[in-house]
Amino acid sequence: MQNFKLKTVTNIIIAITVFMYVVQISIPNGTIYMGLNIYFIEGSFWWQPLSTMFTHHGIGHLLMNMFVLFQFGNLIEDYKGKATLLLLYFVGGLLTSLLSFAYMDLFSAYANLGGASGAISVLFGYVALVDKYQRKGIFIWIMLISFAPLLIGLPVAWYAHLIGFALGWIIGMIKK
Repeated sequence: MQNFKLKTVTNIIIAITVFMYVVQISIPNGTIYMGLNIYFIEGSFWWQPLSTMFTHHGIGHLLMNMFVLFQFGNLIEDYKGKATLLLLYFVGGLLTSLLSFAYMDLFSAYANLGGASGAISVLFGYVALVDKYQRKGIFIWIMLISFAPLLIGLPVAWYAHLIGFALGWIIGMIKK
């Protein structure tokens, strides 16, 4: 059984994300400034590919993402180290943001993306690659979180989930 450690990189990322959510909801139009949207280009909001990873559309969204990050982030950190977690989460998350924006731009499907889901999907892709026993379950999970909300009319950046998953898989193949 894994020993719980309070000061892990994962838990620090979670604390920063919760703090940034408080900042986001405390400033006027915080979700627009910190999410990833058309202002990335039109307003030169260059920070958005990073800040979107800390922006959430409600407390439920934040809690769900942080719960999953706690599980998968600490798992990767324990078994593959802090450097692997940081590479996957931040480099993978930034690439997911940029590729998601490219998708929105290509299809004129602009939205205001927010959430750690893209970066967390990178972790999913990585774990699915390196742990063949969890692969099928993670693949089903990524499909559920990407498409089930659409069936009941909830907006979800399904493409960010799939891009993140693919990037996690690719990064894992490169790191082998």
